[in-house]
Amino acid sequence: MRVAVLGLGLIGGSAALALAEAGHDVLGLDPDAATRDAAAAHFPVTADPAGLAGTDLAVVAAPFRHLAAIADETLAGYTGLVTDVSSVKDVPARLFARHRFVGGHPMAGKETAGFAAAEPGLFRDRKWVLCLEADTDLGDWTALAALWTSIGAHVVPATAAAHDRAAARISHLEHLVAAALVRVADEPLARTLAAGSFRDGTRVAASPTALFTGMVEGNREQLLAALDDLGEELGYAHGYLQTTDRPNPISEWFDGARALRADWPPEVLAAQRIPLTRDALVELGEAGGWLEAVESEVALARRPRVKSTP
Repeated sequence: MRVAVLGLGLIGGSAALALAEAGHDVLGLDPDAATRDAAAAHFPVTADPAGLAGTDLAVVAAPFRHLAAIADETLAGYTGLVTDVSSVKDVPARLFARHRFVGGHPMAGKETAGFAAAEPGLFRDRKWVLCLEADTDLGDWTALAALWTSIGAHVVPATAAAHDRAAARISHLEHLVAAALVRVADEPLARTLAAGSFRDGTRVAASPTALFTGMVEGNREQLLAALDDLGEELGYAHGYLQTTDRPNPISEWFDGARALRADWPPEVLAAQRIPLTRDALVELGEAGGWLEAVESEVALARRPRVKSTP
């Protein structure tokens, strides 16, 4: 497949490297000369959107704030398939509505950014959401699923709305919490004593500000709902700490969270082949399952085991 990757930072650069390594004809597009120089040792690069002509797929890996301009200007008249890697899916779906578009989001990354941090194995065994809506062309979706599984990713079918709700709770909220934890610990003794819990709980606070500002603003509605739920949970803890009852209900609160955390990641069932039909894919995604390989008319799929209730 002839693939153009627009934006050669950590995610776009890693995708381009992985695709080139897998034997695809890759063209990198980036406005930064230093980035193009670094990438040129691995695949052809350009700063001219005219170079996109003749490619089969455009992977938009530019910052969230640039998506509208790319949809309206850079890809104006582009007739190939378009996908993206944004961590919010509802907004890109609207911006690229005039294109053959299938939204995507690889659940992978680092605190570091730029092509220098890119690596071809970044997506191996990592989840890659591909949005499957009622009007999504199944052939386009399947072609992308085959592409991303070919570089080792696990493709998860989901609607944009379902993705954005989940991402708000397992990614976007965590960035807000990490930033808040850093801010409340900003005193000399606390910073000296900080160790593993602080390090692990605040890791993503070191991420690029512009990237995550766009992310949380782009998923504002779902993130506000997640913040409400977080506030409710912390409210329980606040109330429990105010009580002098013995046993204190905060023990049960901790026990419940501990049990949920111990059950993650969930146990995975044996691989099975499923038909590449919309109904089968929707059911797989709603069950938290994913594709590991795409064959001619079937796909190799896995799903988490559903625990029986007592």
